[in-house]
Amino acid sequence: MSEAPLLRVHGVTVSYGRGRRAKPAVRDADLSVAAGQIVAVVGESGSGKSTLARAIVGILTPDHGSIEFAGAALPARRTAETRRAIQMVFQDPRSSLNPRMSVRQVVTEAWRTHPSTMPPDIESGLRALLDRVGLPAGVLDRVAGQLSGGQAQRVSIARAIAISPRLLVCDEAVSALDVSVQTQILALLLRLRAELGLSILFITHDLGVVRQIADHVAVMHDGRIVEQGAADDIFAHPRDDYTMALLDAVLDLAPDR
Repeated sequence: MSEAPLLRVHGVTVSYGRGRRAKPAVRDADLSVAAGQIVAVVGESGSGKSTLARAIVGILTPDHGSIEFAGAALPARRTAETRRAIQMVFQDPRSSLNPRMSVRQVVTEAWRTHPSTMPPDIESGLRALLDRVGLPAGVLDRVAGQLSGGQAQRVSIARAIAISPRLLVCDEAVSALDVSVQTQILALLLRLRAELGLSILFITHDLGVVRQIADHVAVMHDGRIVEQGAADDIFAHPRDDYTMALLDAVLDLAPDR
């Protein structure tokens, strides 16, 4: 018998607005993420992928459907433990970091919110955490405006993993970065998956990024997941017309070209 997935989304619909003005952004979505797996949700802007991500982390409440984590249904009002276990990394790292707080304050605030994850020696813990995400200890007393985009995203990732989550939800986490920095952040996420046993739900519009990082791909269009499967199968044998159109729009997917 195969192991149950860490995350299971079943029949989830999420709308904006109420009553007759309600407009579904996600329609009857089914999705699962296994322990240690990287699943990419890919689609154009407005396809519903970021709305789905926000429902998974608890920012938005589904109209109907269920979201299960580690075999238990997630309530609309998340517990401290489920908030700790599912962490989000946003597209714009600078806007997701408090501009008045230093890196030191950003991370220690996460530990104070979840005291069970606080290291015995905060200073040593901070240095070890920054080393893990490839940052020097010298950035500890800088604020977001003093960091490059890549450094700020590494801080966002550090803040997320500081409290030992089981699932990272990365919403367009590299789209605002230069290509060379994107590659570095993707390599970091792959390394953290290996070192920490993380599962990752990676939201993106970029199929080139998907090919570098994903084990499994779900394609969204007009709020629906129209196709999903192993990444190699999706790239080699797409079945849905929308998936084919996305692949056709990418001029160069082969890594040896």
